[in-house]
Amino acid sequence: MREQQIQNEARIALSKDEHTQFRINTGTVITRDGRPFSSGTPKGFFDLVGYRKQDKQIFFIDMKTKTGRIRDDQIKFSIKLKKDNVIHGIARSPEDALKIVNEGLIGYGLEKYV
Repeated sequence: MREQQIQNEARIALSKDEHTQFRINTGTVITRDGRPFSSGTPKGFFDLVGYRKQDKQIFFIDMKTKTGRIRDDQIKFSIKLKKDNVIHGIARSPEDALKIVNEGLIGYGLEKYV
């Protein structure tokens, strides 16, 4: 399954479970005069950010395929989130995303890195 498909299914599952979440879009384009322009969040920022309806706790989730690799900038972002005790993790399935949010996990899927 592709990362985009996992992300779409996770977003549906989180919404059904009444969690509010937003997909983070980033990218680089070339301007008309040939200059690159990057928009969006800092490098390493996770794919989804949201909050739990019941207690308004914020969460961050990065989606990966079963074999998708975690980048160094994502590890650095996770270290910051862990230090601040923020719910976050790597989801390789919609079930992972629900587990991270519902159980309030910090650093799920990143245990060997942080």
